[in-house]
Amino acid sequence: MPGARRFTIRGRVQGVFFRANTRRLADSLGLTGHAVNLDNGNVEVLACGDETALGELERWLQDGPPMAEVTDVIAEDVTWRALDGFKTG
Repeated sequence: MPGARRFTIRGRVQGVFFRANTRRLADSLGLTGHAVNLDNGNVEVLACGDETALGELERWLQDGPPMAEVTDVIAEDVTWRALDGFKTG
């Protein structure tokens, strides 16, 4: 059974290509979901798929792309759902 996780990433994570790089990695790992900017300056990532791939994504989110300054990543398990691809918004 695939897993699903919602991540909230805090720090300097908007305007640093965080969502685009997250989508690129998620696509390469075969994950579906989304990466969206939140009004409070955080980024939310919802990812669904293989548990090993989710773990790889979570490790990457701890640092993000080179221009990001991640201060915290909060992860919570959520109910898996079938999604089409990985979107940014």
